[in-house]
Amino acid sequence: TPCLVLLRKKLSSKSEPERGCLSTRRSMAAAGGIEVKLIGAWPSPFVLRARIALNLKGVEYEFLQEKFEEKSELLLRSNPVYKKIPVLLHHGKPICESMIIVEYVDEAWPAAGRAILPADPYERALHRFWASYVDDKWFPSMFGIAKAETEEAKAESAEQAWAGLKLLEEAFEKLSKGKAFFGGDTIGYVDIALGSYLGWAKVIERMTGLKLFDEEKTPLLAVWAGRFCAHEAVKEVMPETEKLMEFAKMRLGK
Repeated sequence: TPCLVLLRKKLSSKSEPERGCLSTRRSMAAAGGIEVKLIGAWPSPFVLRARIALNLKGVEYEFLQEKFEEKSELLLRSNPVYKKIPVLLHHGKPICESMIIVEYVDEAWPAAGRAILPADPYERALHRFWASYVDDKWFPSMFGIAKAETEEAKAESAEQAWAGLKLLEEAFEKLSKGKAFFGGDTIGYVDIALGSYLGWAKVIERMTGLKLFDEEKTPLLAVWAGRFCAHEAVKEVMPETEKLMEFAKMRLGK
């Protein structure tokens, strides 16, 4: 069983909470008695999306770390349909599904930081399209590399992943308009969708010896990946590659 199988698992029950914050400027969520909590687990790329969005908006939140043995009562109450993380709790009301949470954060704190989605309806549609492509098409091919049982299957999935990144390279060139991120000057919707997988992409590269974000195949994305991971909203919450590797070994007994 490959490492990335854990990405499909529902990581579960609550342990010690921690504060999710970048700096003292993150006070907007506390104003007026607003309460924000995030139910999640540190290895999950989907939880990472919510954390990055909250960080971009400067929202102070409490991170409720789920254990892996059993699902917490809070999680089961908050997401009775899918019973999985992440779940954002805002004034006690649950918001589920990672990219829905990202949009909610953008809309709930419109004056905090830069907008995550563009204001223009057509531009918004384009960003949503490419974020959906990342999840529906590109991630399965990356996941396929990890779960491949033969070299032939691994090579086929790798070719699909590279082809997908080539399309995303072209999308980056169009959406970024020559700037640093898909979102322009700062991290946006597609950046969060694709960037949340970078930690596990590095794990797959270590596991297989393949280079996914290749400077020759996709030079713009290769530079973007480093820039994304170094961003203030990301670097504090992006799991370290070694830590992810150890987690995978522990969970899979490898």
